Amino acid sequence: MIVYHGTTLEIRYPQILNQELGRDFGYAFYTTDIKEQAERWAVRRAKVLSKMTQIKQPPIVNVYEWKQTDALNVKSFTGASLEWLDMVVLCRSQADYQHGYDIVIGKIAEDNVGETVSFVLQGIMRKEDAVERLKFEKINNQIAFCSDKALKTLSFQEYYIVGN
Repeated sequence: MIVYHGTTLEIRYPQILNQELGRDFGYAFYTTDIKEQAERWAVRRAKVLSKMTQIKQPPIVNVYEWKQTDALNVKSFTGASLEWLDMVVLCRSQADYQHGYDIVIGKIAEDNVGETVSFVLQGIMRKEDAVERLKFEKINNQIAFCSDKALKTLSFQEYYIVGN
């Protein structure tokens, strides 16, 4: 299966960086099987970094072949459910939370979805109401590689600059 990672760098050897709290499935190397989504991520990341560094950053999509194997502990969510929301809330709120999966596949909590998750984190909205609300949102897909063993199933294919 082909997966994509949008950023501003060529990444031949993906790594898990324990730097950003607030990720949906915890510390991981995040990809998607939706090319256009990775391109949007790359453009967004390039804009943010260009503004921060005052140096124009290129929006780059890295392309990997993912060789799936039964040897990994994989959790796959089919949609926005209470179980999915529980994991997102735990991963976004507790830096030391460990779910124990090598790979987590599920919907991404961004934009309106992220706002709904934020309401749950703040105690403004019940989880059950949030899941009901999320049923009406278009939610993109993400594949989080959460262990070094999982990263070994990725094989770098190429990268390209968005818009070229």
